[in-house]
Amino acid sequence: MRAAVPVVASLLLGVATVAGFAPFGFSALPVLTLAALFALWRDAATPRAAAWIGFAFGAGLFGTGASWVYVALARFGGMEGVLALLATAFFCAYYSFFLAASGWLVARLTRKGSVERLAAAAACWTLAEWLRSLFFSGFPWLSVGYAQTQAPLAGYAPLGGVFLVSLAVALSAALLVEAIATLRSDRRRIAALAAAAFAAVWIAGATLRAIEWSRPAGDPVSVSLVQGNVEQELKFDPKYREQTLAIYADLVAQAKGRLIVLPESALPMFADEVPVEYVARLRAAAQARNGDLMLGLFFFEPRATGEDEDRYFNSVVSVGTAPTQTYRKRHLVPFGEAIPAKPVVGWFIRRVLHIPLADQTPGPADQTPFEIAGERVAVNICYEDAFGSEIARELPEATLLVNVTNDAWYGRSLAAEQHEQIAAMRAVETSRPMLRATNTGITSMIDHRGAEISRLPWFTRGVLEGTIAGRSGATPYVRFGDSLAVLVALALLGACAASARRRSADTG
Repeated sequence: MRAAVPVVASLLLGVATVAGFAPFGFSALPVLTLAALFALWRDAATPRAAAWIGFAFGAGLFGTGASWVYVALARFGGMEGVLALLATAFFCAYYSFFLAASGWLVARLTRKGSVERLAAAAACWTLAEWLRSLFFSGFPWLSVGYAQTQAPLAGYAPLGGVFLVSLAVALSAALLVEAIATLRSDRRRIAALAAAAFAAVWIAGATLRAIEWSRPAGDPVSVSLVQGNVEQELKFDPKYREQTLAIYADLVAQAKGRLIVLPESALPMFADEVPVEYVARLRAAAQARNGDLMLGLFFFEPRATGEDEDRYFNSVVSVGTAPTQTYRKRHLVPFGEAIPAKPVVGWFIRRVLHIPLADQTPGPADQTPFEIAGERVAVNICYEDAFGSEIARELPEATLLVNVTNDAWYGRSLAAEQHEQIAAMRAVETSRPMLRATNTGITSMIDHRGAEISRLPWFTRGVLEGTIAGRSGATPYVRFGDSLAVLVALALLGACAASARRRSADTG
């Protein structure tokens, strides 16, 4: 019974951590919850005990913070409630495994109660976040760095991205535990050093936050971001297609900006199915403003000789004053847009999930920014903006970031606010403004420091008007991506392991 107490406590800590993210915004909370987790890891008697503590924290974090996965599967994916619940539980358990592995490694490499164990915990936490952004298509959602988007620690983002911010959060948590533990044991000098190091991490973050990593590139451009608010249940219904076309045509007619952006799959059809006169109408509206319009739709390519299947691309197309340009989504959502291990699970997914175009083809890895409305626009679609190193590929050439998405898949859950916060972190990392056009919300304008300038109300139809200035210049993150955060975390973990071995040898 006593052994279950740390596990239950860790589960509750994981649940509480969710309040650090949008829409709640208690940015300091993850520092405290991680400190409590690290304290539990520090006192864990065995690697197995530490693994269970880590798994429980992950179960609380993902089970609460990513509960919207169930909404997508059950309400809009057509999966039976019990199956959707099991699938969501498996999803959360899979990502909790990364924290279980972290706890096991921390306890395996270092001694119980040691400062090395706390430092190793910070390193392993960061590496776990990075690794879960890679495997199985990646899911970097709920990385604790996102909770700091408007806090002092966000100053580390232009250097090493969200994972360096997470490392700063984790180090702060480890130092907090060390300061309290040593103060209670009357080792005041060590407590003072830990407190000073804690302050240094935050002061350095605030100092870095004050740096302007980019500069304005030309005059501001007027922007119209369109939110159609088409219900997800109707979006792909052929009977509703004409009404969808009419909604967007009317909203475009109201738009005033030189750059007009429509959301992901605004036209829920293939490009060759869109009436020619409709495209001409959109193009004329953009040209009347001496600008361009971006819209989301799909492309179909029949199978070539020797290929087994047709190809479908989730795309964004520009029409207007500039030549037509096309972007094809590169990073597809597993099970929603791509089927991992298709020979094994493909038949199951097709039978239980009723998601349109659930087996798409990724676009080329290297695609150039759109040159439209006097700007160079780095386009990303929905889930893609969760991967900072991929967004950085189109920089420093791009002056603006534009994300088009359809978060209607997740209803009125936490997903849309979390997604908005993720997009804001991409702005901070690259020092570029981010424009977001979504179907039901959150349609918004975010400045190059990650601050939201304006947004449309959730689940309303309208056009968000504003002006934004493109930016030029390259942050260190644009040049080096996630490598700095990963190398620092690996070096810290290696130093902890080496120190622990020396201590063991000295006492042995």
